[in-house]
Amino acid sequence: MKKLVVANWKMLPASLAEAREILERIDGCLRDGVDADLVVCPPFVFVEEVAQMLAEGALAEGASLGAQDIADRDEGALTGEVSGPQLVKLGVRFVLIGHSERRWKLGESDDVVNAKLRAALRAGLVPIVCLGERTRDGAWQEELAAQTAATFRGLTAGQVGQCLIAYEPVWAISTNPDAKPDTPAGAVQSMSHIRQTLADHFDVSHTTFLYGGSVTPANAKEFLERPEISGVLVGGASVHPEEFCRILMVATR
Repeated sequence: MKKLVVANWKMLPASLAEAREILERIDGCLRDGVDADLVVCPPFVFVEEVAQMLAEGALAEGASLGAQDIADRDEGALTGEVSGPQLVKLGVRFVLIGHSERRWKLGESDDVVNAKLRAALRAGLVPIVCLGERTRDGAWQEELAAQTAATFRGLTAGQVGQCLIAYEPVWAISTNPDAKPDTPAGAVQSMSHIRQTLADHFDVSHTTFLYGGSVTPANAKEFLERPEISGVLVGGASVHPEEFCRILMVATR
C-alpha cells in the first residue's frame, strides 16, 4: 500500500507563479520515480488554479486536491467561509478538519470541528481529521480521548470509515514555544489510544493514520517506517520543493 503525503500550504505561497514553480518541481519528482499518493491543500484563493495545475503532467496521475478547511453550511451563509458544495465544484477531494492551528490558535471547539466534519461528509469529501493533545503531561491520554470522542460524536460507523486521521501532537510542532520532538514510538502509542477510543463504538481496524508533528526530511523516514503510520501531513516543508521532494522520496517504497 502506498504511503500518503499531504501538503498543507497554509497561507503560502505568496503568488500563483510561486505555486506553479512548487508544483513543477513536484511534477519532476513524480517523473523521477516517486511512488506515493499526494494531496495538495493550497490556500482557498489558489484552489481553482491549483486544480488546473494538478491536471497537468505526472501530477494528473499522482496528486489530488485538498482544502484546508470547510464551513458548516447549516449555519447559513457565513461571510468569508467556503462550503462543501463549492469545494466539490472546484475539484476538491480531501479536506482538513480540526487542524491544530484552528483548534488552538483560532479557538475552534470540538463541537465546531464535529459540525465541519459532518459538512464534509455531506458534501462527499474525504475528511482528514486532525487530533492531538496540547501538552504531554500526566493527563494527555484523557485529553486525547475526550477530543476524539467529541470530534466523532454522533457519526455512524460508515461515516467514520470514510475518514482519515492525522495525529498532530501540538507540543511537538516546531512553531510552538518549548516544542519537543516526538518519536515514532510515541506517535504510535497516541494513535493506538485514538484507535482504542473509537473502537468502543466503531470498527477502525482499517482506518488510515497520518502523522503531522512537524514532519521534515530529517525525521520523515523514521515515522514512515512504522507500519502503523500510513502517511504524513506536512506543513512548512511542503512549500519548499527540495525538502518536500526528499519527503516524497522517503515515502516511496
